[in-house]
Amino acid sequence: MLNLRVRDLDGLVASLRGGGVWVDPNTEAYEYGKFAWIVDPTGARVELWEPPPATS
Repeated sequence: MLNLRVRDLDGLVASLRGGGVWVDPNTEAYEYGKFAWIVDPTGARVELWEPPPATS
């Protein structure tokens, strides 16, 4: 599985769905970030990860 770090997971997921990409309906959120999964055109599962906002 490929893991990609993204900046706006919710926005990206909405855009991908709008473009006809299959997005797993199950998402997960933890203190270390939010996760979603898609399947690429070859059938490979891709994990999308948005890390939590930086704190100072």
